[in-house]
Amino acid sequence: MKRYSIFCILAALCWLVTSCDDFLKEKPRDAQPEEEGYRNISELYLNAVASLYNYIGGNSDSQGLQGTGRGVYDLNTFTTDEAIMPTRGGDWYDGGFWQGLFLHKWGVNNDAIQATWEYLYKVVMLSNSSLEHIETYALNHSDAELPAYRAEVRAFRAMYYYYLMDLFGRIPVVMASKVASKDIVLSERKEVFDFIFRELQESAPFLPAEFSNRSGNYYGRLTRPVAYFLLAKLALNVEIYTDNDWTDDTHPDGKTIFFDVDGSTFNAWQTVEAYCDKITALGYRLEPDYTDNFAVYNESSVENIFTIPMNKTLYTNQMQYLFRSRHYNHAKALGLSGENGSSATIEALQAFGYETDEQDPRFDYCYYAGTVYDLKGNVVKLDDGTVLVYEPWKVKLDLSDESYEKTAGARMKKYEIDDKAMKDGKLIENDIVLFRYADVLLMKSEAKVRDGRNGDEELNLVRARIGVPQRTATLTNLLAERQMEFAWEGWRRQDLIRFGQFTRAYSSRPQLPDEENGYTTVFPIPEKIRQMNPGWKQHPGY
Repeated sequence: MKRYSIFCILAALCWLVTSCDDFLKEKPRDAQPEEEGYRNISELYLNAVASLYNYIGGNSDSQGLQGTGRGVYDLNTFTTDEAIMPTRGGDWYDGGFWQGLFLHKWGVNNDAIQATWEYLYKVVMLSNSSLEHIETYALNHSDAELPAYRAEVRAFRAMYYYYLMDLFGRIPVVMASKVASKDIVLSERKEVFDFIFRELQESAPFLPAEFSNRSGNYYGRLTRPVAYFLLAKLALNVEIYTDNDWTDDTHPDGKTIFFDVDGSTFNAWQTVEAYCDKITALGYRLEPDYTDNFAVYNESSVENIFTIPMNKTLYTNQMQYLFRSRHYNHAKALGLSGENGSSATIEALQAFGYETDEQDPRFDYCYYAGTVYDLKGNVVKLDDGTVLVYEPWKVKLDLSDESYEKTAGARMKKYEIDDKAMKDGKLIENDIVLFRYADVLLMKSEAKVRDGRNGDEELNLVRARIGVPQRTATLTNLLAERQMEFAWEGWRRQDLIRFGQFTRAYSSRPQLPDEENGYTTVFPIPEKIRQMNPGWKQHPGY
C-alpha cells in the first residue's frame, strides 16, 4: 500500500506570480491570503516545498514531466526513430500535429511546444516564489530544517531548468517571482548549463540520501541520488549543453571541460563516472527482473531512482501512454479503453532484432506484436470476429486506406497491466519511471568510452540482467543498447542528439533542407512568447 505522501496535500499553496509576460504568470490552484500559510516550519514545508510536487505529474495536455500528451515526453519521443503516431484514416491526423513532430516540421507557432514552455516556466516561477518565502521565514526563524528545504527547492527548480535547456537551448534564467519585462533576457546555453550544474552541486550535500521511489517520508521527493543523477546527465551531455552555436558543426570537447567534484578536478567524462559511483554507493542496483521496475506497486524497486507517484484514489496524475497505444478491442478485452495510436518505428524493430534469431528479449517486455490476449489468455478479436494481429513491419507515417490501417505497428506494453485501473486505464498504481539505475550504468560505460577507456563491464551488467551475450562497449553499441533498454522512457531524442544521429533521414522521415546543420536539435522559442519579448532573437534555422 502507498503511504500518505506530499502528493496527498491538497491544501498546497501556490502564489500568483505577477509579470509583464504571460508565460511567467501562474494562477494558483488553492490560493489563500499571503500572510497565512508560513507561520511555522510545518506550514512552510507544506506550502513552499511539498506544494511544488503537485506539478511533477499531470492529467491534462502538456502538464507534468511524463504521463500526459503533447508535452515533454512527446517532444522527446515522437520526434525520433523510436516511436511514431501514424495517421490511421480519420484517427491521429490532428491537423498534422503528429506528422509534424515526426518529420521535424513543428514550426514556431506549435501550441504543444508553447504549452510545454509555459508549463516548465510555471514551475520555475512557483519555485522562485517558494524560495522567497523560505528566505522571508528565515529572517526571523532558525529552524534546523531550513537549509534542507532551501536546497530541495533549488534542486527542484534546477531540474526544470534542465528540461528547458535540453529542449530549447537558449532560454531566460529568471530568479524572482516578480520580474519586469525589460529584465527578462535570453541566456546563452552554456551560461544556463553552468547555473544548473552549480545549483545542483551546491544543493546536493543538504539533501537526504534517501530512496525517492519508496513509500515513506521522502516518497516522490528530489533527494540526493536524484540530484546526482541529474549532475551525471548534465556532464554526459556537456558537449551539447555548452555549445552556444549548435549549427556551426563544431562542439566543445568533453576531455577539455573540467569540474570540481568534492575537491578533485575531473574532465567531463570522469565527472559522469564520479556521480554515477556516488549513486552506486547509496545502494542502488539492477532489479533481477527487468519488468519489476514497471510493475503495479513498483515502489519496492531497488533500481528506480525518481518516479512520479501514482494512485488512482489519492492523486490525479495520469498515465496516458498505454491507453493511446492499444487497439480499441485489445484495450476493451483488458477491461480498459484504447485509442489505437502510438507504435514502434521500423528502426526500433531493427534495433531489437525483431523476428531474427538474435531478437532481444526486451522486445517482448516493451511491445505487443502479433496475436494478443486478454488477462485470461483468450485471443483478442476484431469486430468482424477475426483475430486481432498487430503487424509491426507495416507501420508508416500515413496508413490511411491500407488494409492494415488499424493494426499496423508494435504497441506499447512496458508497464504491467493494472486490472483495477480507472478512467479508461489512465489512473493506475504503477509509478511512472523517470530515472533508474540501468541508466547510471550505461552513462558510466559511455563516459569511459568517450574518455578512451574500457566501458564493457557496465554495459554487460545491463545485458546480463536480461540474459543476452556480452558486447564490446562502443558508441554504436551503446546507442543501440539505450534504445532497447529505455524504449518508451523518453530518452531517445537526447540520446540521438548526443550521438549526432537526430537529424538523419530514416523510414518515413526524409532529412529537412539544411537540417544537417543541427538546427532542429533545439525547439524554437514559441513565436507568441518571442513577440511578447521583441528583443529576443529566434534560434537559427527558424
